[in-house]
Amino acid sequence: MISTRNMGLAERIAESLRVHPSVDAVTLAGSRARDEAGPLSDWDFDLETSDFGSVAEALPALMRPLEPLAQQWDRLSDHACYMLILPGAVKVDLIFEEPHSAEPPWALSGETLKGIDDHFWDWTIWLAAKDKAGKREIVLDELTKMHDHLLGPLGVSAPPVSIEQAIAGYLPALRGAEERLGMRVPDVLQREVLDRLAGHGYAF
Repeated sequence: MISTRNMGLAERIAESLRVHPSVDAVTLAGSRARDEAGPLSDWDFDLETSDFGSVAEALPALMRPLEPLAQQWDRLSDHACYMLILPGAVKVDLIFEEPHSAEPPWALSGETLKGIDDHFWDWTIWLAAKDKAGKREIVLDELTKMHDHLLGPLGVSAPPVSIEQAIAGYLPALRGAEERLGMRVPDVLQREVLDRLAGHGYAF
């Protein structure tokens, strides 16, 4: 049973997707569908489509009314998963029954730095939810994976052992990358994620 508290955002997301003629079903999934969500839990939705390609192409426009701070395809999921962070650092995953092979680690360039930043903060807010749920082993495994795929390519020397340490390593590495590339990544996403994490006991 879906709680009333969950229905507002869930219905907004579902309604934004259902306007596409090839979206056949949008179903709230995961901990929020079970009404077992923690304070930092994301919003998972299973999508059924009759034309995945056309829906995938339309997703940025379909999600525009929700004013996402970040949106990109999950590089490491075994199914196609479109990840968003909405204002307030609310993470949303749109999951399709479409196979996906894990992609290689990020390669740093002027074209990828914004995607790297989006991915880091998306990964971080997801990890914080796991951390708050007491899933320490998952957190440590994912921090190692984060180093292999994202922090290492930025020049961070060793895998972090906590979310705070991941952020402490990432921020100067990001600044260094910006200086080398002569560009700046907008910091609104960073600020919103850090504000939300600080409100749940993380110190930076």
